Amino acid sequence: MRTMRCHQLGTDLNLQLNTVDDAKPRPGRVVVEVHGCAVSFPDVLMMQGAYQHQPPLPFAPGAELSGIVRAVADDVGDYAVGDRVIAKTGYGALAEMVAVPASLLVRVPDNVDLVEASAFLSAYATSHWALHARGNLQAGESVLVLGAAGGVGLAAVELAALHGARVIAAASTDEKLAMCRRYGATDVINYTTENLKERAKELTDGKGVDVVYDAVGGDYSEAAFRAIAWNGRFLVVGFAAGGGVPKLALNLPLLKGASVVGALLGGAQRNDPTRYRSMLDELTAMWADSRLHPHVSHTYSLAEAGQAIRDVAERRAIGRIVVDVRR
Repeated sequence: MRTMRCHQLGTDLNLQLNTVDDAKPRPGRVVVEVHGCAVSFPDVLMMQGAYQHQPPLPFAPGAELSGIVRAVADDVGDYAVGDRVIAKTGYGALAEMVAVPASLLVRVPDNVDLVEASAFLSAYATSHWALHARGNLQAGESVLVLGAAGGVGLAAVELAALHGARVIAAASTDEKLAMCRRYGATDVINYTTENLKERAKELTDGKGVDVVYDAVGGDYSEAAFRAIAWNGRFLVVGFAAGGGVPKLALNLPLLKGASVVGALLGGAQRNDPTRYRSMLDELTAMWADSRLHPHVSHTYSLAEAGQAIRDVAERRAIGRIVVDVRR
């Protein structure tokens, strides 16, 4: 089978098209014929050697996939050949076939395009876990979403708006902000041309925002925290800005009576599996009812996967970028 693999860590983000043995259905696993693989910023970090979980070289990036079950181990009873599924694999999804633990699989609604389905799981599960399980977002509250046009950011905008929150979307271009409005943002901030803290305070009549959803980090984290309301919640989701983990002076949460809350989806999956699975059931039901709409801005072939990952690294994506593995 074909796979795109990283053979050397570095900033060039190069991949090689390799042929390897077909995946086999080992105990507890099913073999999925991959149709779509959504690429994301963790793929960039992994190829640069900067991710918290680093696979040995050579490895195939790709943290989430969609496809069709083609083989099932004897001890797996919940899935059958022909099932349409998605899974969050961590890495390895840039391949024609992947052996996936059955416990990671989620069924894809019949009315959803299978290639685009790969863009759903991480973005919506991350944002739902952050906003609701960790941020306790309430209808009528305000939420400032940093990196709002990215994969997790756009999902956060949509989920928060559906929940009845007032969404203030922050992104780097007017094109990205226009997409955020389409997904339910009430107000927008272009943080390349506007002062993030001052504009957020102005939009909330000086009160500040109730929740900050930060998947960006960098210089924007402190500016956003300074715009938080009394008893606000600052959700640490990721660090797509690069340049290391931002620091925060602890007098700020003290003076604001605010909370700094980590929102790690992998931690939820490992430590609270019952609640995690319940959340996935809720999200896939909303997806099947066409209440959630993952946005795929561009689709590449398997041989073009390196360019797909460079697009993510250079922040050219609006929503998700997907590799159609069968092309």
